[in-house]
Amino acid sequence: MVAISPDLPAVEVRRQTASGRMALLALALAVVALAAMPFWAKTGTIRMVLELCCYLAVAQMWNMLAGYAGLVSVGQQAFMGAAGYALFVLAQTFGVNPFLAIFLSLLVPAVLAVPCYLLLHRLDGPYFAIGTWVVAEVFRLVASNLSWVNAGAGMSLSVMKDYTGFQRNVAMSLLCALMVLVSIGGSYWFLRSRYGLALIAMRDNPVAAASQGVNVRRLRFMIYVAAAVGCGLVGAVYFMAQLRINPQAAFDPMWSNVAIFIVMVGGIASIEGVLIGTLIYFVADRWFGEYGASYFVVLGVMTVLVALYARGGIWGMISARWDAPWFPIRRHLILTGDKTP
Repeated sequence: MVAISPDLPAVEVRRQTASGRMALLALALAVVALAAMPFWAKTGTIRMVLELCCYLAVAQMWNMLAGYAGLVSVGQQAFMGAAGYALFVLAQTFGVNPFLAIFLSLLVPAVLAVPCYLLLHRLDGPYFAIGTWVVAEVFRLVASNLSWVNAGAGMSLSVMKDYTGFQRNVAMSLLCALMVLVSIGGSYWFLRSRYGLALIAMRDNPVAAASQGVNVRRLRFMIYVAAAVGCGLVGAVYFMAQLRINPQAAFDPMWSNVAIFIVMVGGIASIEGVLIGTLIYFVADRWFGEYGASYFVVLGVMTVLVALYARGGIWGMISARWDAPWFPIRRHLILTGDKTP
């Protein structure tokens, strides 16, 4: 037995910072402001903010997959489209309340994610990425040939005419707040838990993490299913607001492209980077989206340059200069100045 010297200084584990407290307050105020949008914003503004929240949530789901679990997916649109179609079938075909159907539709990506992961988890690196894209294309082809979802013609959510414009604005506002709370708040809570500590260890070195008792396979499976459900929530909300869905839009690979751009430019494996990247993409899309293909080429070149010369993204450059994390997840040992008895 090793005796502990009574002269050792007392220490405490500190996990929160002043900048973190300010960020949490800002997040809480943002969630409240989003929920209250019907009382201060017009319908066009609400729809614009909803699109922004969708980008944010999808990017954070991809960030959890690639930045922490090491699962680079280019096929998360499969779960967005699956949940979107489930919402339309439940609400339009079976008469379920569309706002309730959003949450029921999340069962579809949760169930589908299990066999998809069992099929894909044996693949590594680029093979896994290609496999996820193939799965998404299979989903698109299936939806394009199913008569009960109107095949390639798609479906319309005409039941929404039973609700007033104010009721729809209230629903969209609450769903915006929910997406931000789940994607940002939920990810932060998870990363600060013991599972988050294991996830960070797995990100740094999966072999070393496994040698210390981390069940790498189970943790990756959990993240994959959670990301599928998160993307499903985005898909259901987005297509409910659009009032129409078809296979091309539901399983559009552009969603993966947007998520990759946001995370790579903002900063992979950081919540702060996702926030920064989402704002950059949203502003760029509003200002330069009219230029079409040339605009996407510029975004692609920017992503490559960041990957080559600033792998930590914009947030990586900021955090290298100022140690003021918005969502701190590291644990610091702080000397209290008192002696242990």
